[in-house]
Amino acid sequence: MKKYNFNAGPSILPQEVIRQTAEAVMDFQGEGLSILEISHRAKYFQPVVDEAVALMKEVFHIPDGYSVIFLGGGASLQFCMVPYNLMEKKSAYLNTGVWAKKALKEAKGFGEAVEVASSADANFTFIPTDYEVPQDADYFHITTNNTIYGTELSDAKLQDIYKKKGGVTLVADMSSDVLSRPIDIKQYGLIYGGAQKNLAPAGVTFIIVKDEILGKVSRHIPTMLDYRTHIDGGSMFNTPPVLPLYSAMLTLRWLKKNGGVEAAEKRNIAKAALLYECIDSSKIFIGTAKEADRSRMNVCFVLKPEYQDLQDDFFKFATERGMVGVKGHRSVGGFRASLYNAMTIEGVQALVDCIKEYERKL
Repeated sequence: MKKYNFNAGPSILPQEVIRQTAEAVMDFQGEGLSILEISHRAKYFQPVVDEAVALMKEVFHIPDGYSVIFLGGGASLQFCMVPYNLMEKKSAYLNTGVWAKKALKEAKGFGEAVEVASSADANFTFIPTDYEVPQDADYFHITTNNTIYGTELSDAKLQDIYKKKGGVTLVADMSSDVLSRPIDIKQYGLIYGGAQKNLAPAGVTFIIVKDEILGKVSRHIPTMLDYRTHIDGGSMFNTPPVLPLYSAMLTLRWLKKNGGVEAAEKRNIAKAALLYECIDSSKIFIGTAKEADRSRMNVCFVLKPEYQDLQDDFFKFATERGMVGVKGHRSVGGFRASLYNAMTIEGVQALVDCIKEYERKL
């Protein structure tokens, strides 16, 4: 039975990337050694890092004046590295979910961290727009996609944020929608994210940072937590996560070969539209996010009140038909289908067919 991976993360990867990574585990580039055991200082690994950086800049249209680095620690480490490096006295945060809340919590340890708006009282089912960004903030932090609640900052809302921020540095956690659509990198001072959604297996984190915003704070920054350390060291100051970094390079190759972020966006729009249309026309399911803020990456839906007793039954039905990872996050329940770049339209159609088959049998 064919299986379709809808897990929110670690998530689906392109099949050719999985195959190529597996081959490198057995023998990396004909060196007779596994990628699991090679030295990161070996002459044949440095080109991997260089190509990953070059491809990230190319496919994401990163202009001059920005550095790309790959680190460990996940996005959660960035919750503290961002204020460590950028916050002198004050920062501002838009609270749109669990991860934004966690980032805000860390920032409060470095000075005044202002929550400009929150949709917590509506269980984060929408993204607020009625707020102002304090112009004396050192930076303004947003989370562009919220995996748990199925909301995403639309292009229109991003444009509104660009206006609201004024001269304040914009920082974005793009863990779960990076490379899924083109964005105007020049609007951002720093972009970061865990790679285990659209880029690589868990274990590597990407950071895109405007060089001129660094070195402005007066505090001492520990060597390992200073972005400049890793820029100067070319992501190789200490041992990097070798295997996920190699997979990231392969994924970027795959993305470039398949039309880059522009083509990925078209595919993602089509996939999300197919599944949302199915949910909106369903007699038993309903989407949870406000329509204007629906995520293309994570489609969240629940059973209508009169069908709540079918929760376990549908999950069993879907699992038996190869739908993997469709259970919603424990904090919201229901169901979630993650449609990252590597998910095919055929996979989404399989889920749609599964939903319709289940409804016919009721």
